[in-house]
Amino acid sequence: MNMDDYRGVWVFIEQNEGVIASVSLELLGAGRRLADKRGVPLAGVLVGHGVQPLASKVIQYGANIVYLYDDLIFKDYRTETYMRAIIECSEKHKPEVILYGATSTGKDLASAVATDLATGLTADSTILDVNEENGLLEASRPAFGGNIMATILCKNHRPQMATVRSKVMKSLAPDKSRVGEIIEESVALQESDLRTKVLEIVRVATPKIRLDEADIIVAGGKGLGSQKGFDLIHEFAGKIGAMVGASRDVVEAGWIEHDHQVGQTGVTVLPKIYFAIGISGAIQHIVGMQNSGLIIAINKDPEAPIFQSCHYGIVGDAFEIVPMLMEAFEKALHGEVQYG
Repeated sequence: MNMDDYRGVWVFIEQNEGVIASVSLELLGAGRRLADKRGVPLAGVLVGHGVQPLASKVIQYGANIVYLYDDLIFKDYRTETYMRAIIECSEKHKPEVILYGATSTGKDLASAVATDLATGLTADSTILDVNEENGLLEASRPAFGGNIMATILCKNHRPQMATVRSKVMKSLAPDKSRVGEIIEESVALQESDLRTKVLEIVRVATPKIRLDEADIIVAGGKGLGSQKGFDLIHEFAGKIGAMVGASRDVVEAGWIEHDHQVGQTGVTVLPKIYFAIGISGAIQHIVGMQNSGLIIAINKDPEAPIFQSCHYGIVGDAFEIVPMLMEAFEKALHGEVQYG
């Protein structure tokens, strides 16, 4: 394999019924930074049916090129059709890097493509960088139970690939004046060639507000002592109109469902305000909330790692501090607090 033949950063543009996934827009922002550092173009690979109108949006969010696969055979996601598009496009144009959202679709597709191309894939990356001289993608993620950050390199194979969760990277502001190239591509596939057929799509009911869409999150950890102690988190969240989050230890202890877990093995969140109560601050938790607008930590241990990642820290007993916060909130709500 001649590494010099590979050039450019790509982002797989995930879409559903004509709406681009937010993580794909975020990855265009990250990809733009990597491409600029290497001095190479950024491309989006857009696959689907009736998706041609989305190509201009991909360019607005940072791409120089859009490789467009628009065909009825791509109407619904199937591994064998989408991977065929990505593989053929990659073999034809030889990208140095391909990024995917760490969604169910992105993870399925990335692993299939990596296997076929016999290349490396770093899953759930939280930091992306590139060596501007040799083009090595430096994909970092928590490892060994979240105790360390590991930077993974793919030195001998191309393209280098990584998946990244939503809310980890930041998208660029769309620029409608950006100009790019749209290249229409195709694959020689017929329905009769395929092993799978989509018979029906069943919509699953989802909560009106998901944890990763919340403006305020009150998250609790094992420092609360017990499931009964964790009730304090529910009470506080109810008082201030927040959603409840939790550390992995709390979920594994059965105090709350996995849907509330924040971190590498849970949900990545980006609220305006994040309360971390009784949470020590393991790396695997930090990577799931570190980009929150305002992080307020409460912990009895003054040496807790969470205090290295918060904007405001309170050292003390949560069972004393949180009731005081709720009381102060009640007074503010009723105009009983004077400022200045």
